[in-house]
Amino acid sequence: MEPLIVLPAGARDKRWLDNPAITDKLWPATIETFEMTLISGALAVLLGLLLGLALVTTGKRGQHSNRFVYEVLSQVVNIGRSLPFIILMVAILPLTRMIVGSSLGWQAACVPLTVGAIPFYARLVETAVNNVEAGKVEAALMMGASGNQITWGVLVREALPTLIQSATVTLITLLGYSAMAGAVGGGGLGDLAVQYGFQRNQTDVMIVTVVLIVLIVGIIQLAGDMLSRLVDHR
Repeated sequence: MEPLIVLPAGARDKRWLDNPAITDKLWPATIETFEMTLISGALAVLLGLLLGLALVTTGKRGQHSNRFVYEVLSQVVNIGRSLPFIILMVAILPLTRMIVGSSLGWQAACVPLTVGAIPFYARLVETAVNNVEAGKVEAALMMGASGNQITWGVLVREALPTLIQSATVTLITLLGYSAMAGAVGGGGLGDLAVQYGFQRNQTDVMIVTVVLIVLIVGIIQLAGDMLSRLVDHR
């Protein structure tokens, strides 16, 4: 058996960290990934929260229970969650062009990312809020709380740690979606990994982008866990 020989990668070795794809393009691609994830994540959490609360308030236990409205909203959420992201990107290209003016770039990728994440987060919101103890709602009603006070002061407040954890899951999911968006012209780390790591067979680019995405996921999860514990006073 021949001995394994490890050759160090020197400063001039183009096969490793001196690769222009890493030294020149990695940082801009990382910024694009952050922009895609954070912008679409903020919009998805805001709109998904409102949609999720609409599901709760029109549901069987809701303050404005309406079976027809609930079923319509629920089916919209189910359809949105069932569409694979790549198909969703293609299906709403006209909407993306109308809003952004282009179907390429990280700005264009924000549209399908947001649309795809809204129903995902909305269902998580519905589940989290429905798990709030009914006794706390009844106590608020006995004290004369209004509908808005119950929704925001009781339901959302009590479910806040779980809502933050759900938002963390949504952001991590969006990070994965952003990599898929990059594979079809959306920019970011996914685009860099496909163009240089896969198509040009530059293994160092692929390894660095994968490690970086794993680190970003870890940072998002850590921040979400810390914030969730911070607001949890139960």
